[in-house]
Amino acid sequence: MSDDTAVLVIVDGANVVGSVPDGWWRDRHGAAVRLRDALVPYATDGLPGLPGPVELVLVVEGAARGVASVAGVRVDSAPGSGDDLIAELAKAAAPERDCVVVTADRGLRQRVEAYGARCVGPRTVRPLPPS
Repeated sequence: MSDDTAVLVIVDGANVVGSVPDGWWRDRHGAAVRLRDALVPYATDGLPGLPGPVELVLVVEGAARGVASVAGVRVDSAPGSGDDLIAELAKAAAPERDCVVVTADRGLRQRVEAYGARCVGPRTVRPLPPS
């Protein structure tokens, strides 16, 4: 989906995957695929406090490169730093479009907020598993 009126939600794949110690480091590509699939409902339902539909972009890097897009979630493989690609996407969206970046990375938050993006933490799209 590429709807220039929908809120653009950019997900920092490495940061969100790394937010839950579930063994993701053994299979980074597989962890990115699982995250992508878990994001699909958010495309139509939206995020907490942000009604859908939204345009979802999952940014992956390193060993997670090459994950395919699916209906509802576009996957962009960063040629280098995922943070750099996320910042480029947020800058391109501003100021015409509402943009939300999902990350806990403080440096990245500062970069994208300078372009007018809002930030939410990884738990927004990846709650902790029940204990």
